[in-house]
This record gives sequence, structure tokens and C-alpha cells, in this order.
Amino acid sequence: MSLQGEKAVVCGAGGFIGGHLVKSLLANGVDVVRAVDVKPLTEWYQVTDGVENLSLDLKDLQNCKTAAQGTTTVYQLAADMGGMGFIENNKALCMLSVLTNTHMLMAAKEAGVGRFFYSSSACVYNGEKQTNPDVVALKESDAYPALPEDGYGWEKLFSERMCRHFEEDYGMVARVARYHNVYGPEGTWDGGREKAPAAMCRKVIEAKRSGNHDMEIWGDGKQTRSFMYIDDCVKGTQMIMESGIDEPINLGSSELVTINQLVDIVEEIAGVKLTRKYNLGAPKGVNGRNSDNTLIVEKLGWEPSIRLRDGMEKTYRWIEEQIATGSATR
Repeated sequence: MSLQGEKAVVCGAGGFIGGHLVKSLLANGVDVVRAVDVKPLTEWYQVTDGVENLSLDLKDLQNCKTAAQGTTTVYQLAADMGGMGFIENNKALCMLSVLTNTHMLMAAKEAGVGRFFYSSSACVYNGEKQTNPDVVALKESDAYPALPEDGYGWEKLFSERMCRHFEEDYGMVARVARYHNVYGPEGTWDGGREKAPAAMCRKVIEAKRSGNHDMEIWGDGKQTRSFMYIDDCVKGTQMIMESGIDEPINLGSSELVTINQLVDIVEEIAGVKLTRKYNLGAPKGVNGRNSDNTLIVEKLGWEPSIRLRDGMEKTYRWIEEQIATGSATR
């Protein structure tokens, strides 16, 4: 089903993925009538002209009704989250995003919205399947029996079930994508909420600028991850929203690397070698996580394919420019 001509609202539009998604949807013919985020407009990563941009706290039901009014399609990306350091130290805040998800579903139902997209996370997967860096790629069924990331993962898994039951009980089409580690320009790179790719870029740039070539790495550097570039994320999001895929589905790269290999890539881009200091007491998340893309290839004939090296080059150059110009992170 094409969404051209549909009237969409993007929730969490002031965030990293949301800002890119608004622009991508507009470029692909979707009528984004409204963009909403809890942050004041001056703190949005990107603000798009020609769209009603609102600063609203979507944990409040009335604000959700305002966001959904006059729309036929909802993209629900709004959440209180960040990188592993934030997630592990702010479990209650992460869980409170359940209010946003619940109230947006209620408001969408009341407004007669036909299609609802929910951005879930690979953090829903059973932790016992992620104890080894040589991880077997996670397929969608690995979310059960449930043992997700404490706090953030439970909130995501619970909200997936809400989407399922709103579809079953009220006929509102719900689409759920499990994002795997999204990165790219126009994202958080400092302040505690940044994720590993941006953090590594910042640390390498700062080391190069200062001449202090010591670099702290959280964990032993052997933990494995896959990282998806933002362009693949927004393309996959729209494809899943337009599809007939009723179950939650992975949206992530299958290119697995260790954190040490991620640092290798950034060092190569920067043209520098650093001395790595491993902080074994810092938050490091699970030992291994990768996306099994069998289902998305079967359903869409597509999977995220932008190479990590290429995406990191663009991300590094953007963060380098932010630091050089003294731009503040958001």
C-alpha cells in the first residue's frame, strides 16, 4: 500500500531518526502534516519547513489527541532513551515511555487513524541469547520466552504487544520495526545519550585535536554489534509501514563487528592510532547482538546494505565539523 496522499504525524520528530524520517517521507510523497517532540524547537536536531512543528509532551493523553487530530497515519518514534550508559542508569525514565505509546495508540484510535508505526528495538531480545560475542544472529522469534533489556527493553516489548492488540481489537493496522543501533549525521554525539558509533568518532577526534592519544573504551572491546546507517533506517521504516507485515520485524544491518573493529574503522578514517584503555566497570550491554535479516529479505526483497565503513566516514566528518565549529550537541 502506498502512503502517498495520506496525512501523517511523526512523533519524536525532534530526535535523530525522527528528523531524518520527516524529510524522507516528504521526499517520497507522504503528506507530513505535523511533527511533534517534547523538546523546544530550538533543541530539535532538524526542523522542516512546511510542516506544523509542535513542542508537546506526548506522555499526556490530550497532547496525543492534538498530535493525531486530522491525520490518517502515525509514526510513533517518541521515547526517552539514549545509548547504553543512559539506558542502564535510567530504567524508570525509559519505562515511562509506555505512557507515550499507550496514549498515542488511544488517540490514534479515537482519531480514526488507519495505520500506526511503532519503533521498537533489538533490546527486546532475550538476554540469554546474547551472552557470547560470537552471537547467532537474532531472529524475530528470539524475543520469547521474554527476558529483554531491563527497563528499556521491557517497555519496548510491552508496547509491541499493545500495538498487536489494538490491531486485533480495533482494526487499526499496526507495523512494528525492531531497530538495531542506528547511527549517522545529525545525531547525538556528546552529553551521555550518544551511542557507540558517535561516541567513538568524538573520542578519536578529541584525541587527535588534543594530542592525548589515550582512549577509553567501555568493556573489553570484544563485544559485538551491528550498526545501521540512518538512510537505511528511514527507507526500511517506510517500506515496512507500507507492507503487509503484521508481526514485529528486524530492521538492522547484518554486518557484525566488535567494538575494537569499530574503533579500527574510526582510526583509519582519522589517520591516527590510539592507546586503548578498557573500562571494565562501565556499562557495555550484552556481549553479542546481530540482526537476522531472513524475514525482511523474504517479505520485502531488501535489507539494510550501506557498509559500516561508508556510513562511519560520513558520520565522522559531520561530528568533526560540529566540534570544529563549536556546535552544541542535542
